[in-house]
Amino acid sequence: MINMPEVKIGIVAVSRDCFPESLSVNRRKALIEAYKAKYDEKNIYECPVCIVESEIHMVQALEDVKAAGCNALVVYLGNFGPEISETLLAKHFDGPAMFIAAAEESGNNLVQGRGDAYCGMLNASYNLKLRNIKAYIPEYPVGTAEECADMIEEFVPIARAIVGLSGLKIISFGPRPLNFLACNAPIKQLYNLGVEIEENSELDLFEAFNKHAGDARIPDVVKDMESELGAGNKKPEILEKLAQYELTLLDWIEEHRGYRKYVAIAGKCWPAFQTQFGFVPCYVNSRLTDRGIPVSCEVDIYGALSEFIGTCVSQDAVTLLDINNSVPADLYNEDIKGNYDYGQRETFMGFHCGNTSSKKLSFCEMKYQLIMARALPEEVTQGTLEGDIVPGDITFYRLQSTADNVLRAYIAQGEVLPVATRSFGAIGIFAIPEMNRFYRHVLIEKNFPHHGAVAFGHYGKAIYEVFKYIGVDVEEIGFNQPKGMLYKTENPFA
Repeated sequence: MINMPEVKIGIVAVSRDCFPESLSVNRRKALIEAYKAKYDEKNIYECPVCIVESEIHMVQALEDVKAAGCNALVVYLGNFGPEISETLLAKHFDGPAMFIAAAEESGNNLVQGRGDAYCGMLNASYNLKLRNIKAYIPEYPVGTAEECADMIEEFVPIARAIVGLSGLKIISFGPRPLNFLACNAPIKQLYNLGVEIEENSELDLFEAFNKHAGDARIPDVVKDMESELGAGNKKPEILEKLAQYELTLLDWIEEHRGYRKYVAIAGKCWPAFQTQFGFVPCYVNSRLTDRGIPVSCEVDIYGALSEFIGTCVSQDAVTLLDINNSVPADLYNEDIKGNYDYGQRETFMGFHCGNTSSKKLSFCEMKYQLIMARALPEEVTQGTLEGDIVPGDITFYRLQSTADNVLRAYIAQGEVLPVATRSFGAIGIFAIPEMNRFYRHVLIEKNFPHHGAVAFGHYGKAIYEVFKYIGVDVEEIGFNQPKGMLYKTENPFA
């Protein structure tokens, strides 16, 4: 995957000067050894300059991890820790920071060998709040060397998403389609998150596309598309135009990324796109998303933002789907009931015209878009990628700004069932525990749009921590609550 940061985490141990420094030295050494024994050592860097006991040590440590190319930080309390210096580490470090603490090792060494980091973590968290400093603190942040190594590994995808957002530009083309108010949201929160946005006209894109006519690279892109599609290449006559469009987008990204390292696109696909370009962009969108460049449909800016977060967390292609239609009773009774532990209302179909990577489809065909072809000549609706989505674990999620400029999000884990959809488009039968209640009391009650991002795997824990870190109030993060746990708006007598 391209278009996402490589995370390098600096491990800095701290020590309160009235505690033995050797506790932090030895515990840091054990932590590094435990991480390297289990995980990729390229992810971490051990700061050897000093054990931070003072503000001067803090500056020295910061200079060292910066020189080493670290873009994320772990502050490790080997003992109680210096609450001022350790929190200043996080304040002055340009990137996400995490705080963890060492557990005591033995009941036979609780005099000179007792570090009290359990207590020190309380002071660290208090000082972080006093200084308005963001930091990630795990659910239980005190552990052995092996347990702390596991915590650091869980921090890696969280850090990758946060670093990615700090270097992201979203490029959009055209206003939202008519009757698509749901895809409209204030862009102020993008700037609050440190994300840049470049808004362009469809006419700008059309001009750039026409300038790519006859591009010498087109035949090679066509060959790559033919290889990917195989027998699913049902509209070979459109491949040259699709290749021309793909090159247009890739060149636009390079020419317009500016000082930003990462890019996502919020694209236009109707109502005038088809008649003017002569195709639909779905298949090209799927190819870019597969490489790590998310492309949302219908100028869904926050959809593109959500996709980028999931791409960074999962290091895999994601997709953006309509939370689309209910599963008919006959299909449920024939193929799901008795085979899978979900009620009918816990299932639904997630669909979009054809923006999902071919690697995430059980089978695929590149053809025309049925819904658009109901009102337009079929030949201008060609370019979708259709097929049933691969079965397996998924995370359905979205980050959104409300009309009154409040960040709001949801996360729900479930699965795509290995059941034929009997339908069209890039589509799958999704099953999420208590989906019916989640649908009513989160998606509807909190006014979320119909687009949801899909990560292929269970990544709810990491995505939740990303949302918290970037400033989404926990009261504004919805999830599919289990039975017996009422939503605030749920009628207890229903």
